[in-house]
Amino acid sequence: MTEKTMTAMPVAHEVARKAGQGAGVSLSYEARFLRRKVLTSDAGEAILVDLPQTTSLDHGDALVLSDGRHLAVIAAPEPLLAVSGDDLPRLAWHIGNRHTPCQIEGRRLLIQRDHVIRDMLRHLGATVEEVVEPFTPEGGAYGHGRTHGHDHSHSHGPEGHTHDHGH
Repeated sequence: MTEKTMTAMPVAHEVARKAGQGAGVSLSYEARFLRRKVLTSDAGEAILVDLPQTTSLDHGDALVLSDGRHLAVIAAPEPLLAVSGDDLPRLAWHIGNRHTPCQIEGRRLLIQRDHVIRDMLRHLGATVEEVVEPFTPEGGAYGHGRTHGHDHSHSHGPEGHTHDHGH
C-alpha cells in the first residue's frame, strides 16, 4: 500500500468510549487490542487506525475518524467455550487463576477455546461446550482493559532493563 493510498483513507487517532452507533467494524477480542493498523469496516471501507498508544477497544466504543464520523466497534462472533456447572464461582476462580480472559454471565462463563483449560474444567465437573459468539470479557484489575502486557522492570546490574511482553 502506498503512502498516497494510506493518506486518502480516513484515519482514527482517538477512541470515544461507549459512543459507538451506526456503521461499524467487527473485530475479535484479540483484534480489538491495537495501536496502528488498517481495518476494513463492515461496509467495506478501509480505515487507518493510528492511536497514540496500544489500546484495548471495547464493544460499543467508537473510532473517531478524521472526517468527523464515528465508526462503532463491534465484538465479532468467534470460537469460544461456554462453561457451566453447579459451582460456577469455583470454576471462575480456576479460570482467573490462569489469567484467562473470561466473560461472566448469570449461568455460564465464556472463554476463548483452549484444550488444556477445557480439560481442566471438565475434570472439575464443568459442562463445557463449543460456541461461536461475540466475546466481551471482564476488564483487568484496577480498571485496566487487559490483564497482560504489563511491564516487568527489574535490575540485572548497574544499567538494568525492562521486559514488556504480552502475558
